[in-house]
Amino acid sequence: MKLLLVEDERDLSRALWAILRHNNYTVDAVYDGRDALDYALAESYDGILLDVMLPTIDGFEVLRRLRAEGVKTPVLLLTAKGEREDKIHGLDLGADDYVTKPFDMPELLARVRALTRRGKDYSHSLLKLGDLELNKSTFELCGPNGSIRLAGKEFQIMEYLLAVPGRVIPTERFMERIWGYDCNSEINVVWVCISSLRKKLVSLGTNVKIRASRGVGYSVEVEQ
Repeated sequence: MKLLLVEDERDLSRALWAILRHNNYTVDAVYDGRDALDYALAESYDGILLDVMLPTIDGFEVLRRLRAEGVKTPVLLLTAKGEREDKIHGLDLGADDYVTKPFDMPELLARVRALTRRGKDYSHSLLKLGDLELNKSTFELCGPNGSIRLAGKEFQIMEYLLAVPGRVIPTERFMERIWGYDCNSEINVVWVCISSLRKKLVSLGTNVKIRASRGVGYSVEVEQ
């Protein structure tokens, strides 16, 4: 599942980013309202965690503009404002839920799980290609020979590939999106995960293959 995290407190943003990624979410993090609008309008997310007090454009205005543009992505407001009127205002603007800082992390994760389930039927939790399915709710990769539960980076890579079948994703993009800009890992960690996923695809007996474009990146295709 792919989330947009909008939080201007850099230390808090980094902590939330790390925890969400540890729980198998792919996370884009931005720090002001203008970037939040740009990202939310340009890409498809399963949920948005939106701080209210932001530079350039506050969270309420970001939410108002997104709903005015027809963006229906579920939104969880992160707010230091506990006043009843602010909560009502956010919900009236189209927020799906809110949590007041400081928040309990297990509760926040539970709210994120509920958020990403909201308004989605079962079919939306599945990514399908050929005879392969990835269940984004259970993290299971299913093929003719059974199923395998993916964890961590392998799940995020497979989700990314299946979201854009046939498109070559640069190796550097995997590093940025899944390992993060500040990661100290070498780029060959992508190859290690891809190699492991290829073995899992073989064991599942699927007609879906991960193709390498030398010097560029990887894509998934149905083998004819």
